[in-house]
Order: sequence, then structure tokens, then C-alpha cells
Amino acid sequence: MRDLPQAFATHVAGGVTTLCRCWSLRRRDGAALGFTDHDRDLTFAGLTHEARTGLEAAEASAEGGFTVSGGDVAGALSAFGLTEADILGGLYDGATVETWLVDWTDPATRLLLDLGTIGEIRREGGAFVAEVRGLAGQLDAEVGRSYRATCGAELGDARCRVDVAPWRTTGRVVALPAPASLAVALDGTFAEGVFSGGRLVWTGGANAGAAADVRLHLGASVILWESPARPVAAGDTFSLTAGCDKRLATCRDRFGNALNFQGFPHMPGNDVVMRSVPGSAPVLDGGSTFR
Repeated sequence: MRDLPQAFATHVAGGVTTLCRCWSLRRRDGAALGFTDHDRDLTFAGLTHEARTGLEAAEASAEGGFTVSGGDVAGALSAFGLTEADILGGLYDGATVETWLVDWTDPATRLLLDLGTIGEIRREGGAFVAEVRGLAGQLDAEVGRSYRATCGAELGDARCRVDVAPWRTTGRVVALPAPASLAVALDGTFAEGVFSGGRLVWTGGANAGAAADVRLHLGASVILWESPARPVAAGDTFSLTAGCDKRLATCRDRFGNALNFQGFPHMPGNDVVMRSVPGSAPVLDGGSTFR
């Protein structure tokens, strides 16, 4: 049984309540925003919770044990709150959210209902539904190494140890043939495909500070997995880091880093087990299949 703050318990016991929901959202870049489903702004803990966003609690759930609890918050995209460009730009990915039940006649009388993070954000026309995942959702994150044939490290991290400086360059947009396709001029000469699977970070233009995953690098063209959140114009600048497909051959031949490969490339897969037919080759005698 949860103990309620004395002032809040007294208000609830009074029979007639004046309660509303408030959400305090803090992005990873430090920006803080407040929203409420009440019909006027409410201020507490140094943050003004805007009423003009039209937010409302769409769904809420609570589970016992380690099951992930959470809920949905629905509302309209508006200049006073969440904007489509910010959402598509990833500014709200992983943002923390506090859900409060507040006495709108006295905001100091309030109860913290939940603390979580923003999960999936679904958009339909001019409206959105944001999933709020409880703290137990962090238990779903992969921790430690996984037993797989491909590398489990990220290019240039402490386990990979590759110096990415020679595999990073800058450039600018020359033209935009399609929303996610960029004709570019790179500051340097690189083999085709080096930046496939890499990372592009905008350093100029309307998308400055945002990052995007590269799908393909074809000569003077860079194709992204998703269209940038804001318009791209000729002359917009960016930095580009090479990609790695996590295969041993790429680690060895492109980066000369096979000694630090963080995978198990000689691990037999399910295909080895399934082909155990009498007379098949190679003979499955427990020896190496890579001799």
C-alpha cells in the first residue's frame, strides 16, 4: 500500500476533488517541457505545464513484478509543445517523463504517479500518441556480450579500438534528387561503399546537430534510411563516418583490425546442424569446419 502525502490524502478524502494530470518532460539535451490536460497553465517545481497542447491521458497500465508498465499520452502537434520536426529529428528519443496527479486549485498538492521514458511515438495526421514506458523497461536493454558470428562492438569504441579519424570526412550537399538521397561533395577521395552503414551528422543548415544513419554510399551519392526532419538545401554541411557491416572479412581487410574482432565467426550455425545427412560433406566429426 502506497502512503499518500498528507495534503493530497486530505484532498482526496474530502469527497469532491479538483484533480488533473501533468507531464514533466526532460530531453537528453537538457530542455524541459511541461504539459497538462487541465484548461489552464499550471506551474510547480519551477516548470510551467502548458494547457494549450491539448494533451490527455489515452491509456495507463500498471503491472506487478518486473513486467513493464506505462501508458499513452495523446495530443495535437502544436507550436506550443511537441512539433513534428522535433519528433522526427529524435529530440524526444529516450526523454524522461514524470506523470503527476495535481490539484489544479493548489499545485503544491500533488502526487507523482509514474516516472518513465518516451518510447514509440505514433503520428497520424496532425495528432500523435506517445508511449510512456516505466522504469522496468530498462531491464529489456541488452547488457554484456552476445554469442553471435558478427562483431558486437561499434566502430571506434573501446572494444573495437579502430582509429576512426582516417575514416571520417566532411562534405556538403550539392543537390537533393529525392527526400532521402543526397548528391554530395566530400572533402577527400574514398572508395564506393565505405560510408554504407555509417553515420551522418549535420553541421550546417536547418538540421544542424541532428544525426542520420546512412543506408548506401554510391560514389557521389549518399542515401539515408530516413528523410531528414527539416528541409535540406544545397550547401548544407555535414560530417560523415564510415560504416562497418560487423563481418570478420570487413574488419580484417578494410580496417586491419581482426585481432580486436568482437564476434565468434567460426561458430557453427543452424545450417550446419540441419545438413547432417549421411554422406554429406564436410563430415561432422566434431572437428573444425573452417580448415
